[in-house]
Amino acid sequence: MTRRTVVLYALMALLIIGTGLLQSWNLALSILNMGLISAIMALGVNLQWGYAGLFNVGVMGFVALGGLAAVLTAMPPVGAAWSAGGPRILLGLAIGAAILVGAVQLWQRMRPGKTRVLALLALLIAGFILYRFVFDAGVVAVEAVDSASTGYLGGLGLPVLLAWPAGGLLAAGAAWIIGKAALGLRSDYLAIATLGIAEIILAIMKNEDWLARGVKNVNAIPRPVPYEVDLQQSAGFVERAAGFGLDPVTASTLWVKVLYGGLFAVVLAVVLVLAQLALNSPWGRMMRAIRDNEVAAEAMGKDVTRRHLQIFILGSAVCGMAGAMMTTMDGQLTPTSYQPLRYTFLIWVMVIVGGSGNNLGAALGGMLVWWLWVMVEPLGLWLMQTITAPMPEGSALRDHLLDSAAHMRLMTMGIVLLLVLRFSPRGLLPER
Repeated sequence: MTRRTVVLYALMALLIIGTGLLQSWNLALSILNMGLISAIMALGVNLQWGYAGLFNVGVMGFVALGGLAAVLTAMPPVGAAWSAGGPRILLGLAIGAAILVGAVQLWQRMRPGKTRVLALLALLIAGFILYRFVFDAGVVAVEAVDSASTGYLGGLGLPVLLAWPAGGLLAAGAAWIIGKAALGLRSDYLAIATLGIAEIILAIMKNEDWLARGVKNVNAIPRPVPYEVDLQQSAGFVERAAGFGLDPVTASTLWVKVLYGGLFAVVLAVVLVLAQLALNSPWGRMMRAIRDNEVAAEAMGKDVTRRHLQIFILGSAVCGMAGAMMTTMDGQLTPTSYQPLRYTFLIWVMVIVGGSGNNLGAALGGMLVWWLWVMVEPLGLWLMQTITAPMPEGSALRDHLLDSAAHMRLMTMGIVLLLVLRFSPRGLLPER
């Protein structure tokens, strides 16, 4: 670890501590927790871009799949919904999968020609009608079961910490499908595919109520740490909080965030160590050689497409795990909250600012950019209030500037990105 790395991480720690001292420790811990999750997301993108040069613009979709995994893993099953239409939904999904497999087999086994095309169309049309007949009836039955509070199948009721690796597995499965379709083509096709798949994933999550209640959201997702209300009702905790001079509400909020921070820091450390070991291994050197010159690597006998698929799956799995962690911390799944600006563009800014190809740089960028994202808005409002203080009340320009303060964070991200690209184009911690 270089002196520059130590200094930059120390400055990042000072920013968090300064936020706690000057504003509130509640805010500082919130920034720290989301910064740790953002750092894990940035590491996932850095695996793909920094190691292999793969341009994934569908990060949002993999993060959303991680959130969905938290529901499917940790929420208890809804028995009435399963009785009403669960088997029919499973049968419909099985029919759909069988039709796709049959279509692939038909295309491979029949000779090219009009007969093959007509047979494929007939299979797909007939299969689609059968699939919708079976599947739709099950969906209607499930969504009719107490739709105000459930109206979905629920999950497996497993320990919530299992949702984190489950989120990685779900995202890895989606990455395998995308990669098999797009990685053998030109690199820009991967960007198009990931962008489209991310929007498809969000559309499914918003509209398929039987899966995770759609836009009605899933609340009260189990957490690996206590809920604040439970702590506030504990006589022992209230007594300990009073010993520190804190009221139960403040103490419970801080304690829960400290516990989450410890869990997230452990996960980040594990992912970071594994990523560093992979980077410094023969496999990591091979991936960078493929990134720098695919033609030369292929001439040396390396299966470029297979290695690209491998690293694409690994990076997407890390993003999916981070998405599950975030949903677990929030305690709810809100599909409408997944926006490309936050979960794709901002993650890319983190990687570029921190230093693509450098795992420590990507993690630093995740924490620094998230701190800026949160702090710029109140700082921007203070700046606008200072600038407009001499202006008369009711001034149109004054009102416009104050109303525009919320947009300061977008402008700041652009300025930060431009400054880094101009004065440190390889990031704050460049690849060595």
